[in-house]
Amino acid sequence: MAVSTLAAPSRARIARGGPLERQANRLFWPFVGPALAFYGLLFLAPIVFAAWTSLYKWDGMGVMRWRGLDNYRTLLDDQSFHYAVVNTIKILVVGGVATFAVSFALTLALREMAGKMFARSVLFFPCLVNALVFGIAAGFLFGPNGPVNALLRLVGIDAVPKWLSVDNLPAMIIAAIVWTATGYYTTIIMAAVDQIPTYLYEAAELEGANAWQRFRHITLPMSWEVVSVCAVLWTVSSVKVFEIVLLFGGGSTVSNAPIQTWTTAMYVYFSAFPGSSVPKLGLASAAAVVSLVMVGVFVVILRRLMRRERVRL
Repeated sequence: MAVSTLAAPSRARIARGGPLERQANRLFWPFVGPALAFYGLLFLAPIVFAAWTSLYKWDGMGVMRWRGLDNYRTLLDDQSFHYAVVNTIKILVVGGVATFAVSFALTLALREMAGKMFARSVLFFPCLVNALVFGIAAGFLFGPNGPVNALLRLVGIDAVPKWLSVDNLPAMIIAAIVWTATGYYTTIIMAAVDQIPTYLYEAAELEGANAWQRFRHITLPMSWEVVSVCAVLWTVSSVKVFEIVLLFGGGSTVSNAPIQTWTTAMYVYFSAFPGSSVPKLGLASAAAVVSLVMVGVFVVILRRLMRRERVRL
């Protein structure tokens, strides 16, 4: 009986955890609560409000009129929204594959390069440049009498009079996005590669592994978690592409940019701020909700496809 009585408090202490664990439990909500409230106020509340607004017809000033799912039906029939979704998916998929392919190639080259820190800084520089510079540079380089056409004439090739035509703009925009994003993701991936022990590469070289085999069996598995995070960052950022598309479209306002180049972010902005016409905040909110659902689906699929066991040394 005495043994049982003495053992009961011991079992209770084990169930409750040690002093450090109890202290951590007491401090959990005081530390997490303010951050969670701040997050809910700035992010969750606007999402809920946008979803609610998407069910109404509203110009932002007058009375809100119930429409139910009519705004979403309008999106299904809107050709400009179709262009926006297709262009956003092209940027996400085609631009993502190109960006990470170039980033991995640069990682292979930079890992053993002398002066790799300087090269990494040069690659990161386009991320610091305002998108307006790229729009001006594109107009200068690819104009009818620009340097690109002058170089083509110099080597005996017919000049292309309309590099920045509507048909070519989506490809030009993706190329510019890849160029600006490659240095950013290369820098993040290289930060993970720098943490890989050098003796793994030395052992692989002794075994006769070439550069591709070292990348496939050492660099990629050891930096896989960072690569998966970069993939999620790319997915989220690709849905928010706006200013570079606007500038390549040659307009100071969204309405001047060809709808063939629009992204979902541009569609949302133009619906909410159409300029001379009446704002359609309900339609803009519906497009924003669709974009949010789309990026959420892509992130979930991507995380599941890239899930793997952690490599431990």
